[in-house]
Amino acid sequence: MNNQRSFFFNVDWFTIFLYLILCIIGWFNIHSAIFDETHPSIVDLSTNYGKQFIYIISALVLATVILLMESRFFSALAPAVYGIVVLLLVLVLVIGRNVGGNQAWISLGGGFRLQPSEFAKFATCLLLARYLSGTNIRVTDIKSFFVAAAIILFPMVLIILQPDAGSTLVFCSLIFVLYREGVSPLFLITAGLVIALFILTLLVSPTYLIGVLVIIAAFLIYFFKRNQTMIITVAVGFVLSVVLIFSVNFLYHHVLKPHQTVRIDEWLGITTDLRGIGYNVNQSKIAIGSGKLWGKGYLKGTQTKFSFVPEQSTDFIFCTVGEEWGFAGTLTVLLIYLTLLFRIIFIAERQRSNFSRIYGYGVASIIFFHVFINVGMTIGLVPVIGIPLPLISYGGSSLWSFTILIFILLKLDANRMGII
Repeated sequence: MNNQRSFFFNVDWFTIFLYLILCIIGWFNIHSAIFDETHPSIVDLSTNYGKQFIYIISALVLATVILLMESRFFSALAPAVYGIVVLLLVLVLVIGRNVGGNQAWISLGGGFRLQPSEFAKFATCLLLARYLSGTNIRVTDIKSFFVAAAIILFPMVLIILQPDAGSTLVFCSLIFVLYREGVSPLFLITAGLVIALFILTLLVSPTYLIGVLVIIAAFLIYFFKRNQTMIITVAVGFVLSVVLIFSVNFLYHHVLKPHQTVRIDEWLGITTDLRGIGYNVNQSKIAIGSGKLWGKGYLKGTQTKFSFVPEQSTDFIFCTVGEEWGFAGTLTVLLIYLTLLFRIIFIAERQRSNFSRIYGYGVASIIFFHVFINVGMTIGLVPVIGIPLPLISYGGSSLWSFTILIFILLKLDANRMGII
């Protein structure tokens, strides 16, 4: 009872301040990106920036409700929440509305839509934290590792069926949670090497690549000639690498969708089509670069105003920041995100409960992935996969999802002296 009375004093208000700043930045940038002179008011509910205002108010109500809830509920209800979200992911495949080639939305009427894949993120974090914090559960054990992996993979399978590759890949970020809980860093290194080898196979002749691997394997075997375990490891790694090299062509042309392969080709420079598949990124870089140091000023961006940049209020909202606020503005936004991430990790590490700590790292992983990929794709560092910039991009489902993610952690943190 005392916790309920004093939670306002225990809540991490600095994190809430960062949250509110990002929401406000997003709202004003959405207004600027899609400004309509016939509807100039930022709270005009007939516009998307007016709708974003409703989303922000409803998100604050949702945040308040979460802070008023009993913190024990989040662990107790994790399986039920996960189950409900899984049912929604199945339901969207049956009755979902197709938007941009993805059947990922459930229509709520009045122009409002719900995207279940956004809510799958916090649901998965909750259940993963619930499982890994259980008695005698160690992620280093084979059984525990595969159960944890299954919790992450199940919603990924349902989301890729929509198909929504961007939202699917977000769940891969939860590998950092497993690493924090004890998975060997070799697992992360191996995953990175697999990705690097996949990309190199697209750029370099397989014969040449295998030749290089033979030299590297021979050197390692000679270096570790007295260590039988390392020799076996190198040999197995070499064989698996060769298998991957010969599998890339099939995976690339028969598993990935055509629109995904052309985006990767454009990103790697295999093909150049600035009027076609490369148009978005090229216009995005032009918009960001045109902002120079201080930007063109609020409502004065020409690239966004004349719709040169597609999806300018959602996936490419960072272009508006770059064009109108310049380098100084983009740097400020990135520093706010960096501060938020460090704050979330700090909060996670000070938890007395394993559940709260694991959940906190889940929140940090997902936010980091979203920011890195979204900003990266607008400046051409990563392929375009279409995920929102947290709390800034237009959209109710995304804003509510990140609100739930953050404020559940804040509630757990406010009661950290208790036992979850």
